[in-house]
Amino acid sequence: MSQNEHDDCACTEYNELVSRREFLGTTGGMSGAALYAWAYPEWLPKVSFADSFVANRDVIVSVFLRGGADGLSLCAPFGDPLYYTGRPTIAIPRPDSTAATKGIALDSFFSFPQAMRFLVPAYQAGDLLVVHGAGLTYNTRSHFDAQHFMEVGKANDQSVNTGWLGRHLATTSPMKNGAAVRAIGISDGLVDTLKGGPQTVPMTDPANYGIGGSATTRDARTAWLQADYTDSLEPAKTAAMNAISTINLLRSLNIGAYAPANGAVYPNTGLARGLRSTAALIKADIGVEAVHLDIGGWDTHTDQNPLTGGMSTTMTQLSGALGAFWQDCISSGLAQNVTVVVLSEFGRNVRENGSRGTDHGRGTAMFAMGRGIRGGRVLTNNWRPLAQENLVDRQDLAVSIDYRDILGEIVQNRLGNSNLSTVFPGYVPAFRGVTK
Repeated sequence: MSQNEHDDCACTEYNELVSRREFLGTTGGMSGAALYAWAYPEWLPKVSFADSFVANRDVIVSVFLRGGADGLSLCAPFGDPLYYTGRPTIAIPRPDSTAATKGIALDSFFSFPQAMRFLVPAYQAGDLLVVHGAGLTYNTRSHFDAQHFMEVGKANDQSVNTGWLGRHLATTSPMKNGAAVRAIGISDGLVDTLKGGPQTVPMTDPANYGIGGSATTRDARTAWLQADYTDSLEPAKTAAMNAISTINLLRSLNIGAYAPANGAVYPNTGLARGLRSTAALIKADIGVEAVHLDIGGWDTHTDQNPLTGGMSTTMTQLSGALGAFWQDCISSGLAQNVTVVVLSEFGRNVRENGSRGTDHGRGTAMFAMGRGIRGGRVLTNNWRPLAQENLVDRQDLAVSIDYRDILGEIVQNRLGNSNLSTVFPGYVPAFRGVTK
């Protein structure tokens, strides 16, 4: 499901949040230079260029599941009978069931639903890690607040206005000298995750990023913009020049003609098209070191149906896109190492509600994927049976692993940045052994 579609299963706040993003995307019809300027505020630190390409740092791809994804459907604890007690109509059948919708066992306790089957090869190859009971502890059930806290990397602090990935970029040198763009947000406007990142630009479609209007006058208008901004004051001048360079660079790549490797076939979905463009950008080796993408549709208050209905469709879109990207960019032996992280603002209640859905919860499942990830397992911390006395507020899976533990270890060990106190202010990540 597109982030821009009204969701009948979602709450009012989630749909208002989607509408707001849609409005920003519509007003994003401004020039690339203006978008770049918004993405590149004046206060950003000046980053020195590296002497050479840093081959031992991974490119990172961040995916946000907007709406509060139900971790107990994404990765079902079939080994706990209380899971079935609390979800009489929406539970994933046990792997030893005769149902066509039975789960796919990951180990003796957890399973993927059939909709997540496209990620099984990555899991079996040891490249995919599932972290269950992951999240951030805060006192809100608001999508808006929770997404903000997750993206900026700090709970209960509305004063933080830069994202964890943006601060990572701001505290490391570019991976490639002279890179026109270091990070791309494939979304409507710049997401909080990337705010504060130098040379960071949002765009809905890298294959068609540029100045709108007639193609016959595009070059003339680009030249006019370039001349007009040449005498502008900083930072507008640098932002405009970088934006024009990025537009010209992306046009030269011909992303639309990109051919995936290793037999990968990307589905025709928004996330898959974004990951296909991401693969093209990485393989073009132009210095892009971070890409962020969104997939909405996870606010499942009514008719959740993770077996054949709405959530099954959304999970199929997620796993199909990520599975193709794994085949294309990770299992293919690509020279550049890539790490993918997938997270959501919160999980859902353990028990289903009267509308065959689930309401806003706490802990959920997150994912990390890459050749540098110790995958092929479901990581938990003090997992307890889903009895009410073990649940937060007697209804929610607890956050037993702070998601910053996972991201912090990846930032330091895979992205080569030890400035974790800046990337995650006020928090010291506890490494969980998720990287090689």
